[in-house]
Amino acid sequence: MKKVFLGLLIASAVCFVACKSSTPVKPGEGTIVASFDSAGHTNDFYDDAETMTLSGPMQIEVGGEIEKPLTIDLSKLKKHSVIVKETMLKNETDSFVGAYRYDGYSLYDILNEVVLKKKNEKTYRPIIDLYVEVESKTGEKVVLSWGEIYYPVHRHEILIATNVMRIVPSKTKELWTLPEKTRLVVGSDLITARNISEPAKITIHSFPLDDVKIEKDKKPLFSPEMKIVGNGKTYEVLKDLPKDLIVQNYPAIFYGRGRGIHSTQPFTGVMIKDIFGQYFPVNNENLKTGVYVAIADDGYHALYTYSEVMNRNDQSELLLIAHPEEKEDAVFRIYPAMDFFSDRAVKALTEIRFQSL
Repeated sequence: MKKVFLGLLIASAVCFVACKSSTPVKPGEGTIVASFDSAGHTNDFYDDAETMTLSGPMQIEVGGEIEKPLTIDLSKLKKHSVIVKETMLKNETDSFVGAYRYDGYSLYDILNEVVLKKKNEKTYRPIIDLYVEVESKTGEKVVLSWGEIYYPVHRHEILIATNVMRIVPSKTKELWTLPEKTRLVVGSDLITARNISEPAKITIHSFPLDDVKIEKDKKPLFSPEMKIVGNGKTYEVLKDLPKDLIVQNYPAIFYGRGRGIHSTQPFTGVMIKDIFGQYFPVNNENLKTGVYVAIADDGYHALYTYSEVMNRNDQSELLLIAHPEEKEDAVFRIYPAMDFFSDRAVKALTEIRFQSL
């Protein structure tokens, strides 16, 4: 009897912990959700506080260069989680806001069944020149590259969040101010300027590059120099890597989406953000809507957002590599350590162009 009684007590205690605040809630009511809250009874640091719902619509419009406009019902998709140390840029200084776990629906899943119809498909079929504009209910806009949604090593890190939980310090017990509305959350950003409230519309674009000639199958691919261009102005022409920057050595398994394994050799170069920081400073406009386009000798090109190059919290940096001794192939190339595939590793670079959209 004692064993049975003890078992009932334990079962009751477990039920109390697991079932507290378990009343079903509707998104947008600002109430507590219990599904992630273990109240310190597991080894997970990221489920120990109350999970709150964020108010906002459970649908999002998708348009732009696609077969037909769509309205996506978020509730039909799988939920994902990201952990974020939100930090905003105020008066050119990083200003910490709070640490949170966000739960929501990834742009990877939201756009997964969208049928693309690129404006420039006849001249340039690769999808690595696409970017995604996310607009809030109030008209605020931020830009993401197609590459950072579908090419990264770590998938599902860009969410439209419908729930939030504070990650509370165990000693200070500080309670960060909770957001109240649904939120775009970019998990790899250091300064979280792209985390805008109430995302309502997604528009897909290809980057216009009418002044670049596409020469498919051109051989050899060669350019002895690379221009750094921003908003129509040439800032520098590189013939070799800057000598005053730290050289990085990145071990790599270099794998293409089409050809598979290329090599297992490391890449050695300098971080592009160390070169470009003097020309394209960190500010809210650049963080939200800035893009770089890397252009090769044959016109092959790939788009990166300013934030994914200059504003990472995971140290998966973009390297610039140079082999000035080469006379017939490449010279400059980039290695995107954040990507699973090699498609955005443009070689025989003639130019990297910056633009704020």
